Amino acid sequence: MRIFGAKTESETQVNQKSRIDGQRTEVVIVASAFGADAIRRDGHSVWAAAAARAGAGGFEVRRELFASETDAQVGALAQLGERIRGQGLWAVHSTPATLFRDDGSLDLDTLKLAIDEAAALGARIVKLQLGGTETSVATDAATLDRLMSAIAESKARVVVENGQLKAGGTIGAFDALFTALPARSGLAMTFDTGNWHWAEQDPLDAVKRLAPYVGYVHCKAVMGEGARRFAAAPANGDARFATLLAHLPGDVPRGIEYPFIPGADASLDADAARQVERISAF
Repeated sequence: MRIFGAKTESETQVNQKSRIDGQRTEVVIVASAFGADAIRRDGHSVWAAAAARAGAGGFEVRRELFASETDAQVGALAQLGERIRGQGLWAVHSTPATLFRDDGSLDLDTLKLAIDEAAALGARIVKLQLGGTETSVATDAATLDRLMSAIAESKARVVVENGQLKAGGTIGAFDALFTALPARSGLAMTFDTGNWHWAEQDPLDAVKRLAPYVGYVHCKAVMGEGARRFAAAPANGDARFATLLAHLPGDVPRGIEYPFIPGADASLDADAARQVERISAF
């Protein structure tokens, strides 16, 4: 297996093809990039305005950062969606809930709730965690029929993300699910470039096997080891990160899910704008 390193000629061509004649990859700012405490304190709409100032195309609302369950009610979500659109942005609705239960069975109620909340928000994408056991999720015909029937009712594109736990974070579980689903199932994957490390999976192996199913990318590098890992901005010239993006579809949105860091030479707004430009052009 080839390890991460300098991009090959074919990988460079893939990246070049994804940005033809000045086309920009859509960039989403994940709310948590501004800091979880700031989102809970000020609300998502305040920071959606900051995302717009930074030049993002979309803003990812994080359900776990709502100050209370009142924020998840239909009226509150509709109002938030209007404010996000008023900033010229489109929305992603993200929930930490899992599509599959701990025993691997489909959690249809959770899926329907996420779809309903995304509809109230007016989101383009609704994202859940995969869940399931450490090795698998249910892929029998009856389960897949129920899954596809529910997804067919969603106006937002339904995606499942690789998480930081073995349950819902292994390459094999995603591979088995998408292999079992028909090509037009309506389900896609959020490929988180960093979470594979927490689940002790090889990101390059993951991208080679799962790239055809990816509809959204969460971008971050990972610093540290073991329990001390944390998300960080990809460094300039980060060949590992660039190699991952080279393998992924160039026409799907890229979400920034690492913290913006103000400093002596740049405000928070300035760093956000800089990171949007970097991720779009990476």
